[in-house]
Amino acid sequence: MDSSSKSDAIAFEFPPYLRIYKDGRAERAQEVEFIPPSTTTRTGVSSKDVVIEPETGLSARFYLPKVKDRQFKLPLLIYFHGGGFCTESAFSPLYHPYVESLVAEAKVVAISVNYRRAPEQPVPMCYEDSWISLKWVASQSKKEAWLKDYVDFTRVFIAGDSAGANIAHNIAVRTGCSALKGLKINGLVLIHPHFAGVEPFKSEVGNFGVKIAGKLWRAVCPLTTGLDDPFVNPDKDPNFSRLGCKRVLVCIAEKDIFRDRGQFYCENLRKSGWDGMVECMEAEGENHVFHLYSPTCQKARELMKCVVSFINTSE
Repeated sequence: MDSSSKSDAIAFEFPPYLRIYKDGRAERAQEVEFIPPSTTTRTGVSSKDVVIEPETGLSARFYLPKVKDRQFKLPLLIYFHGGGFCTESAFSPLYHPYVESLVAEAKVVAISVNYRRAPEQPVPMCYEDSWISLKWVASQSKKEAWLKDYVDFTRVFIAGDSAGANIAHNIAVRTGCSALKGLKINGLVLIHPHFAGVEPFKSEVGNFGVKIAGKLWRAVCPLTTGLDDPFVNPDKDPNFSRLGCKRVLVCIAEKDIFRDRGQFYCENLRKSGWDGMVECMEAEGENHVFHLYSPTCQKARELMKCVVSFINTSE
C-alpha cells in the first residue's frame, strides 16, 4: 500500500456528517449553518452572542425572555447542545429555535454553550469548555448585564440533549465535587442522554445503532478506556452519588437506542446514595431527539411542558 492510500484510510464514518481518517484528519460534509442572534417577534425572546474565552474562541448564546416586571428575577438555564460530540452548534437551525422556545415557555434566562467539537478538539475538551463556561457565568453574575439585572442565582438549571445531556451530567458531578462559588444548581435536565456500557443492557443486545454509537465514542475520545469510561457510563463513576443538585429529570423516548441506558441511569442514581429526587418521563413511540425535528407534534409539546414544569417547580 503506498503512502497516499494509507493517508486515505478511514478510521470512522458518521454519515452524512463526518469522516475521520486514520492519520487524524477530519472531513466534514458541510459546516452547520449559523443562525444570527435576534429579537423574535413571535416569542419576544432576545438573543446575543458572547465570547467566553478569546484565546480558544469558546463562545455561547444568551437568551432573554420578554420581561414585564424587572423586579422579579428569573431562573437561569445553562444548555449543552447534542450532536455526538462532533456535530451541531449552539447557533444552528436545530438548536437556536429550540432553546428560544424553551426560554419563552419557561420564562428563564438561558445560555447555550458552544463548546469545541471533536475530532478537531477530542473529548474530554467539551467537558473542559463546559466547565470553563459554568465558571464564567459565576464570575459574570455582577458584570454581564443580562445576568446581573435578570437572574436569580439561587435558581440555576443545567440541561442538554443526547451528547449534551452527557455533558450536563458530567458537569453536574463536577459541580458536586468542587467548591464553585456564586451558583446554586437546583436541577439537572437530561433529554435522551448519550450513555453507554461494555455489557449490553436490555434492548442494546445486538442493536446495530448501539454498536455505531460505541464506535463513535471511541472515535471522538481516542484516549478513552472504553465504554465503561466514567464519562460515558455514570454507573462506573465513583463520584456518581456526588451529583451537585437535588433534583433530576430524565426524558427518554421509546424507540431511542439510548432509552434503556436512560432508565438505567435513573435506577442507579436512586441506589447510589445520592440525596435527591429523580423523575423519568417517556415519550411513547418516539425516537432520539424527535422534539428537535418535529417541535410542534403532540409528544414534543408534552416534553416541553414537562421540562418547563420541572424548571418552574420550587425545590
